[in-house]
Amino acid sequence: VQLQASGGGLVQAGGSLRLSCAASGSTRSKYAMAWIRQAPGKEREVVGAISWTGYSTYYAESVKGRFSISRDNAKNTVYLQMNSLKPEDTAVYYCAAATYYNGGDFSPAFWGQGTLVTVSS
Repeated sequence: VQLQASGGGLVQAGGSLRLSCAASGSTRSKYAMAWIRQAPGKEREVVGAISWTGYSTYYAESVKGRFSISRDNAKNTVYLQMNSLKPEDTAVYYCAAATYYNGGDFSPAFWGQGTLVTVSS
C-alpha cells in the first residue's frame, strides 16, 4: 500500500486546514488508518485513528473537539479536518495504515511521506 499525504501548509493560529491521504496499491484489504504527528524534539503522537468502517474513532486529548478524522473508502482516502489550530500543532503529519484498529494503540504497517503543518502565532 502506498500512502500520499497532502494539504499541509502555513496557517495562522485559529485557522483551519484539511489533510488528505490517498491510498493506492493493495487497497482491497481493510485497513485502519491514522494520522500521526511529530514535532521537533517531541515524541511521535497519534492524533486521530479510524477503523475500516469508520464507526470507531480515536483522538488524542490534545486535539479533541478541534480535529476530526474521516474516510471515504470509495475514494481510498482518509481526511483530517483541523480547526482552531494552535502553534503547538506545528508538526509533520503522517498518515499510516494498520491491519487492525485499536484506538490510540496504533501499529502502522504502512506510512505516508508526511506533510508539514506550521501554525503561526
